[in-house]
Amino acid sequence: MKYSRLTKEQFEELHQEFINFLATQSVTADEWENLKANKPEMAEMELDVFSDLIWEGALNKADYLENISPQHMYLFHLGEENMQAIVLNIKNDVDITTTEGYNWLRENLMDENVEFLQADKDYSADKNMDKFKMIEQGASITKGDLFRYFDKLIN
Repeated sequence: MKYSRLTKEQFEELHQEFINFLATQSVTADEWENLKANKPEMAEMELDVFSDLIWEGALNKADYLENISPQHMYLFHLGEENMQAIVLNIKNDVDITTTEGYNWLRENLMDENVEFLQADKDYSADKNMDKFKMIEQGASITKGDLFRYFDKLIN
């Protein structure tokens, strides 16, 4: 398996897609039940293949990632050739993951305690794995509103 197995909740959410996936494998509902009961390793393999397909699709579509912690905001635009990063470092004890802290940031963007950094980073040979590793480290796929806002602000 290339990525990670979907969670039980994710499988429940993608129930119909999983049924369709099994159908493309010519696996009926009865055969699936039989696989789970008598060949659990084969059933596990089907779950892994489906998980990788879902991850691959989501990663191919992802254009922006965000990872926000109490003192840092990492914003990424996932371009074709490389990823662009905008990083905000908060140099005081304001926690931007709280409503109060985020409001402080909005009102104090040009404060000396707010540092902006920008960088471009090339992908490795496996662009989707690069994206996946960032998600494993806490990033979320987004529509990119924050990235575009800060990109306009600092450029």
